[in-house]
Amino acid sequence: MAFSFFFRDHFILDRLADILSKDIFGQKEIKIWDAGCALGQEPFTFAILLSEKVGYFTFKKVKIFASDIDETGEFQKTIENGIYPYQDLSRIPKDIFEKYFTKVSEDKYRIVPEIHTRVKFVKHNLLGLNPFESNFDAIICKNVLLHFSYLERVKVLQMFYNTLKDGKYLALEQTQKIPTELEDKFKLMFSNVTIYQKV
Repeated sequence: MAFSFFFRDHFILDRLADILSKDIFGQKEIKIWDAGCALGQEPFTFAILLSEKVGYFTFKKVKIFASDIDETGEFQKTIENGIYPYQDLSRIPKDIFEKYFTKVSEDKYRIVPEIHTRVKFVKHNLLGLNPFESNFDAIICKNVLLHFSYLERVKVLQMFYNTLKDGKYLALEQTQKIPTELEDKFKLMFSNVTIYQKV
């Protein structure tokens, strides 16, 4: 079972939310792909961060596709239910936690519909190199590529490049760099955060 929790590495997600919050007002829709979403803590964290920046009504423009290979079906079930144990939520700031989660049992909490309805699970194998959608405004892929070989990483990142809109964004974990074969396709936007812009 993949391990994660809400607000993990949230400084990367928060910076991406800042960028998209400036783009969103000029668009009818914003599409985001969280590739390798596991149980959904990351896409829901990003949804909360973006909602906080743009407000409830503007956030209705957002569609987040959360994908994973999900061989057991557990990821899809958890994301579609939107219910998590408190141990997954304990790092969320208190005001955010109280705003976006409701208690359903002694140790279980449900994410509010305003966030839950904007995230859709998609069963997808990245190594199949067959994207389920295109024209994304942002792709998030953190703590996934490190499990692939170098050649597999190159191929998956090329797929991401092909599915992003021109000038849009790719967020990786801090230790993941763009392979030399693709350095002319992605520009690092910040010195301290691994968010790249499609060239």
